[in-house]
Amino acid sequence: MALTLDVSQVRFDERGLVPAIVQDAVSKEVLTLAYMNEEALRKTLETGETWFWSRSRQRLWHKGETSGNTQRVLSLTFDCDRDALLVRVIPAGPACHQGTASCFEQPDSSFAGEEHGRFAILNRLEALIASREAERPEGSYTTYLFEKGLDKILKKVGEEAAEVIIAAKNRSPEELRYETADLLFHLLVLLREAKLPLDEVLEELSRRHRKG
Repeated sequence: MALTLDVSQVRFDERGLVPAIVQDAVSKEVLTLAYMNEEALRKTLETGETWFWSRSRQRLWHKGETSGNTQRVLSLTFDCDRDALLVRVIPAGPACHQGTASCFEQPDSSFAGEEHGRFAILNRLEALIASREAERPEGSYTTYLFEKGLDKILKKVGEEAAEVIIAAKNRSPEELRYETADLLFHLLVLLREAKLPLDEVLEELSRRHRKG
């Protein structure tokens, strides 16, 4: 689907720039804050990949032009004042020049953070899996899964589903808890590989609930 946006409606500042918040379309993590001028915005719309205006180098640049870490744009909208952009992307690698998935602080392995709620861990885990896919840290099990590819991920999902069945048949709550956690983790990895947001799965459940 071609990207559409009425560029004439965008309110560029006195320097001819507008801030662009780049968000991972799957995990919802904010990846970076950059700036676009009119030419960068039009190139983004035409090519379907992010282009920005570098304030330090005073030139147009295509994200990933040297690193290969391009960003495929799924949607591009402006805010209510039309002076800021939200760019939802599927990244091909780290967004930050330092090699991290995001230019902002990433979740750590302890999942310590300000986010609370019954399902907050799923949001944190989804974001962590996204960063592992982008950064591919050596020694990470998640990195191993992404590097092995879809068939390996599917194999693990199948194995963990079978383990859940066995645990349930054994009438072991502890075993069932452990194996269900493994299954949920591998399902999240699969969703990331397929670039399918968990939000869409939850929305499907919500639609079914309303029908029921």
